[in-house]
Formats: sequence, C-alpha cells, structure tokens
Amino acid sequence: MKQLITFLAICAMTTSVHAGKKCKGKGKICKTVAAARATERMDIVDTAVSAGSFQTLVAAVKAAGLVDTLKGHGPLTVFAPTDEAFAKLPEGTIAELLKPENKTKLQGILAYHVVAGSVTAADVVKLSSAETLQGQEIDIAVHDEGVTVDGANIVKADIHTSNGVIHVIDTVLLPADKDIVETAAAAGSFNSLVAGIQAAGLVETLKGEGPFTVFAPSDDAVAKLPQGTIESLLDPENKEQLAAILTYHVVPGKVMAADVVQLKRATSVLGKDVAISAADGNVRVNGATVVATDIETSNGVIHVIDSVLLP
Repeated sequence: MKQLITFLAICAMTTSVHAGKKCKGKGKICKTVAAARATERMDIVDTAVSAGSFQTLVAAVKAAGLVDTLKGHGPLTVFAPTDEAFAKLPEGTIAELLKPENKTKLQGILAYHVVAGSVTAADVVKLSSAETLQGQEIDIAVHDEGVTVDGANIVKADIHTSNGVIHVIDTVLLPADKDIVETAAAAGSFNSLVAGIQAAGLVETLKGEGPFTVFAPSDDAVAKLPQGTIESLLDPENKEQLAAILTYHVVPGKVMAADVVQLKRATSVLGKDVAISAADGNVRVNGATVVATDIETSNGVIHVIDSVLLP
C-alpha cells in the first residue's frame, strides 16, 4: 500500500507542479518540470519520439498507419510499452508484425493500448476495466505494489501531451485473437457446447464478425440434463431444435458483466427474451447462475453459466 500511495502522491505532485506558472525550485527539479511542460506542447507521437525509449512503439505506429490518429485532436490515453517491453515478446514477433500483410493485426494490437479520453492516474486507480479503441476491454487492478493493466505494470504515469496522456507500461498488451468457437474449444470445459454448435451448423455464425454475447453452459451444466437428452439433440433430425436452444444462449452485441447486472432481460438471437436478475452477489439468467464472466474473444464475450437455458 505504501508504494501505491507514493505512486498517487507523485502523480498529484506532478499535476500540481504543471499547473503552476513558474518553477520555484533549482537545478534538476526545474529542468524536469521544464521537460514535462515541453511534452504538454507536443502530441502523443512527438512525445514518444522525443522520449527515445519508445522507438519500437513509434515504428509500429508508423507501420500501422496510425500516426494521424495519435496526432489527432483526441484526447486519448495511451498505455505505452517501452522498447524493453517489446523486447520481451518472442523472437521475430516484431519483425513479423511490421510486415505490410500484417497491418490489420498490428492496428488491432496498438488500438488495444489506447483508451478514448484523458484518463489520469487518479482516474485509473478507480477503474476495474476500460474499453479500448480496439473494442475489447483491458483489466485494471490496484495492488500494494502499484497498478497493473492486463497484468502489465504501470511504471510511470501522467505524461501529459497536447492531445492526451501517456502511462508507461513494462509489457505489451495483447488482445484476444480467438473467436467464440475457438475460445470455447480451447478452454476444454465446453466440449458438449462445441459439439452442439457443430451439429447445429452454427460454427460459421459464431465465428462471424458479431459481436455476440454467449451465456455458455459448461460440460457440468450440460450433464445436469436428463439422461439421453444430448444424444437426442445431436441427432440430425433434431438439428432445428438444437439450433433454437443454442441461439437462445446468444445475445446480439457485446454485453460485459457490468452491463449485464443492470439489465432485467435481454433478447436472444432466437428472438425470445432471457430474464436476468442480481441478488446476494449472484447474477442469474433464467435461473442459471453466472459462474464466470467477461471471457473476451475476438468477436464478443462469453459468460459461463451452470445450467442449460431452455426456451
């Protein structure tokens, strides 16, 4: 906690000093303040270039064609990985991402480091997550040692620029790159659900652009159904019924847990509503308890439930 208090105190002091018209200190202190004020006259890109410790980030921004975006009016908040942070990536990763054919992927990764608006350190510590320009959310956690973003440590905060603020992080943030079907298959706890999606002919739908929100029953949840139910539903002649059940678990759009708890109902892809309630610290969807939330995918989000929903 001591380190966190120090972190916030330094940020507050920096803001206070910047607000003053004159530096009353001497020597190194005034030079530091002067340098800080100089960055406020430069935009995000120019500030990163002048720092000298973001050469890889700047090269990536240029290769991704995002210079104009980050030099725009903003304001924007950038969680900026240092050159040392990029160096932690597997060998060859940067060279591969900088290739013209990987421009779209690189844009997605960089946009995942940017949040709309000016979010200072004092604001960051009050958040548990923030939506990025890429569309997915980053997780924010406050620890005794400091603040982390998706597990990356914020090592320097509140570098103010003319069009936003930069927070320096020690690890590159990587957005989810698997779609809903791939994520469910990789988890290993949704084998029955994946088999059902395949049998119902919904693979292409749930691998589509979306976004979708899936209330996904685990294998344990599916096992609660009466004996023989799964085998019957997987029979080709019951494909339509199976598709109806599965699409009843899917809601159009990306609805994160913070939004789910504010809803009383949501209309599924099937066209029928699911009822949502929150009580005693639990969220229920048609009586099924949500046991895990906000598993982000490249085309939506998955919330795990402990029972199958039946329309």
